[in-house]
Amino acid sequence: MKEMAELLALAEHIAQTASQVVLQHFRACLVEYKPDGSEVTIADRLAEEAIREILCRECPTHAILGEEFGGEFDAEGYTWVVDPIDGTTYFAMGVPLFGTLIGLLHNGEPIAGVIRFPVLGETVYAGQGLGCWRRLDREVAAQVHVAADKPLREAFCSASGVHGCDLSVDTAGIVRLGSIIRQAGKFRMLGDCQQHALLCRGCVDLAIDTMMQPWDTAALVPCIREAGGIATSISGEARGVVSSGSLLAACGPIIHTEAVRLLNVSSSGAARHTQRF
Repeated sequence: MKEMAELLALAEHIAQTASQVVLQHFRACLVEYKPDGSEVTIADRLAEEAIREILCRECPTHAILGEEFGGEFDAEGYTWVVDPIDGTTYFAMGVPLFGTLIGLLHNGEPIAGVIRFPVLGETVYAGQGLGCWRRLDREVAAQVHVAADKPLREAFCSASGVHGCDLSVDTAGIVRLGSIIRQAGKFRMLGDCQQHALLCRGCVDLAIDTMMQPWDTAALVPCIREAGGIATSISGEARGVVSSGSLLAACGPIIHTEAVRLLNVSSSGAARHTQRF
């Protein structure tokens, strides 16, 4: 069995390789649409093929689950969970804020993750027990940590969108994102993996994703936890978060407890607060 540091190094290598494939097609390929309306490009498919080729060679006994070509979890072994382009909407628009996500699970729980921003030349990565690190290309890596815990009224909060919450027009809106927006010290919409990388660096205090797939989540959780943060489902459950369908990342228990309470109560119970945009 490979050691954690060796597995993390492999994950970084995979992310770098996939990023090189993606960059060859940035602002230079046609966009297609899946049945659910989400975007997909040849870059997504080619990058995942490159990822799978490396994994099949280096870890032939490990399972692989990817956004483009599927797969399944190994509940009693290792599973690589990959998203070649997290934020294909950004990629399709030519906005350089998309990422490549490489996550590793052992017995169903996330133990290593890499968030790579190909155009920005930035990587945030973590392995269980090794801390969370940020590296800019051609620079030395530096360990990163979440910000000090604080109440919501003093916090910088973010979300990746309004789908699946009370602000959406096409859903019953079980998640009460409006409560967070009204009470947060500052609130912004930050796309996909970007908000979680910023939380790991102490730039954001609370990051909310109301609808997630395993390939969206697996790489993020180890980074958040190794940076000292809390990663759970919207309902506050830590175990099984990769398959929970949502992700709530917080810099500490004070803001996490408050966020769980507000996100899971009826809008009639939400207090008003003057928002500072």
